[in-house]
Amino acid sequence: MIHAIAMRGFSFALLWWILAEGRHDGWLLGAVAVVTATWTSIKLLPPGDRRICIAGLFGFLRFFLWNSIRGSIQVAAMALRGRSALQPGLRELTVTLPPGGPRILLVNVLGLMPGTVGVEMRDATLRLHVLDERLPMVAEARALEVVIARLFGISA
Repeated sequence: MIHAIAMRGFSFALLWWILAEGRHDGWLLGAVAVVTATWTSIKLLPPGDRRICIAGLFGFLRFFLWNSIRGSIQVAAMALRGRSALQPGLRELTVTLPPGGPRILLVNVLGLMPGTVGVEMRDATLRLHVLDERLPMVAEARALEVVIARLFGISA
């Protein structure tokens, strides 16, 4: 616990220093912000035995960047074809990731991917809004689940 507090506190202090552009006159407010951010992060995401796998991190970044670029091109092409070319809808996905950080990351990353947003999460069922139901969004969400599982070192 002490290690987690120290690491998070250091990370938030570093972030404050970057945002303050290295100036020293804002550290009174910065200290309050760092302590508050550290306390909040410990309360919202308590330290546990989940560790991020470095190899999984590179795989996640590669997956995210590639799918962001590909998805952006897809959405731009849909926009150019016009509204009549879209078939928006809702899809349900049974999530296999464990509760907590992995599921939260899945929902948030899906929201960043063009054409998909998580609407509701109930137990292990995620409802997705998609721009075009004909696209393989469920398969892409499954692929993202595998990448997130590797990131957290979860065996699938």
